[in-house]
Amino acid sequence: MSFMFKPLAYDDLTAINRPKLSSYVKNAIIVGNQDVAKTIIGSVKPSAKSVILVDGYVGSSFENFVNELQRQIIGQNSKLFDMKDVYLSEKEINELTKSNLPLNYEDDPVLLFGKLFDGKIDNLIDDKKLNDSIKEIQSFKGICIVYGHGATVQPLLNIADKVVYIDISPKSAAIRAREGKFMNIGDKKPRPFNALMRRNYFVDFEVVVHQRKRLVNAGTIDFYVDGNNDDEYMMLPFEALKDMLSTLVQYPFRCKPVYLEGIWGGEYIRKVRNLPMDIAKNIAWIFEFIPMEVSIVVDVNSYNFELPFATFMSYASKKIIGEKADKKFEGYFPVRFNYDDTYHSNGNMSIQVHPRGSFSRENYREKGSQDEAYYVIATGHNAKTYVGFKNNADVKEFIDLTEKSQQDGTEVDYKKYINAEDSIPGKQVMLPGGTIHASGQNQLILELGSLTIGSYTYKIYDYNRKDKDGNTRPIHLNNAKKVLEYDRNADWVKKNIAIEPILLKESDDFKEFIVGDTDLMYYQIRRVELNTNGSYEASKNDQFTVITLVDGEEIEVYSKSNPDFKFCQKYLEIVVIPASITDYVIVNKGYQPAVIHKTYLRPNFENYIL
Repeated sequence: MSFMFKPLAYDDLTAINRPKLSSYVKNAIIVGNQDVAKTIIGSVKPSAKSVILVDGYVGSSFENFVNELQRQIIGQNSKLFDMKDVYLSEKEINELTKSNLPLNYEDDPVLLFGKLFDGKIDNLIDDKKLNDSIKEIQSFKGICIVYGHGATVQPLLNIADKVVYIDISPKSAAIRAREGKFMNIGDKKPRPFNALMRRNYFVDFEVVVHQRKRLVNAGTIDFYVDGNNDDEYMMLPFEALKDMLSTLVQYPFRCKPVYLEGIWGGEYIRKVRNLPMDIAKNIAWIFEFIPMEVSIVVDVNSYNFELPFATFMSYASKKIIGEKADKKFEGYFPVRFNYDDTYHSNGNMSIQVHPRGSFSRENYREKGSQDEAYYVIATGHNAKTYVGFKNNADVKEFIDLTEKSQQDGTEVDYKKYINAEDSIPGKQVMLPGGTIHASGQNQLILELGSLTIGSYTYKIYDYNRKDKDGNTRPIHLNNAKKVLEYDRNADWVKKNIAIEPILLKESDDFKEFIVGDTDLMYYQIRRVELNTNGSYEASKNDQFTVITLVDGEEIEVYSKSNPDFKFCQKYLEIVVIPASITDYVIVNKGYQPAVIHKTYLRPNFENYIL
């Protein structure tokens, strides 16, 4: 999602996975900064030359960590080597990444967008400086600790005795960025938040995530550290981490949601989840399961061990999404899920459009189209979902009016041009790239999206609103006109992307409908209406399924072959049933009927052009 979103500093501790872990994993966890450091230092041979590499995710507090390591070295010489000393100069890195961060104010007035960096952390390192440091490390008699992004590039791995990786959640990284706690790779001072996060999204995150994936796949790490709390690190030996993840992937699982404020934010999720009133005034987005933005928490011997979901995917992508999907989507989870909350809010989401695949690939080096889908969960008075143009609408006139509004602030009668669907719970609208749309005021929407790392939302009209800082919210008409499908009118919408439910199966326990299906998108959506005390069974082959409890109190989902692999799912929680579970059962545990939103890849999805 967009780096402009600022996650709230709130931890939702309801999203904890409790698989039955081995005694090895339970006994292997080390908690506390001193004990973590002692364990690492104690793993190298005393009175010998040793090299410890400490790499980590963006925002990791390297100095805090290695200073504690050094304090635990007794009776030996030690020396710290900071990777900042071997990077290319700030000027050289800026030149290298200039095309990734274009200054195109005409199309991108507040510099939201960019192009994903096509390189590795190695490309940001000065080879001569690195070789000089390696010579110094090899001549030092004692323990050398090399730390920072890129500490695990191959020349350093060649001389390493131990490798430590500090991982933190994307939410922690964003909060630390907002607090000015770290800089972009190679910089001498922190950039303003928006500029820092833009560089992160299109450069720093890319190189660091790919380096982490390489280390995980190669099994190069010795110690894996949960670095989300600088006052209390938690650590697992990498073999124990693999054991834990190998167990977790056999279960249905849930990720930890992230909450974000927005100008049109509502009140539904706050009330359902009893979120504190003081965390934000307008909770607009709930990143319930956006794969590159969320983390996963596992109960390890009563400690909440947290790691980015992307790290879990690096280790177990084939078992999570299946071999075909893993090959097609190159190890990325291909669907994202979040809630858009305008319930009892002060307005609609902006009228917007997203790019199709060819535009995304050419301009952002993304993998494909930014498709979305809206499922209506709850509504208040007069809720609408805006999608497509009205039949016979003068689209050019509408665009001309929005351009004029951008210049002089005049109001646009958007309802004259944009098709409005009545929002009723259970309504599913598919939104392939190029489709004009907006979620209206007074509803809770489950939004799905396709595989994009960033977020490319081209606002066409935003009702002349200002953000909380008093600045007019940006409009992206130039790009919108390049990708907008002008002929997607109300008739086309009803025929292709807002279809009537199609009954597939019916029993005494449930009814199952196809509610979202279009050849323009690679995933399909079903709705399962489960009676009180009812159960539902399904089987799948090399496929994952994502289920959301969109009505009702509680369901239990478990593997039919291995019933101990289960998850108790509450209202509005989103649970992944990994491909490793080939047959599953859902049982209604509440006292009222339940409704389940079910997402999976369409047959022959591998033939879809991203």
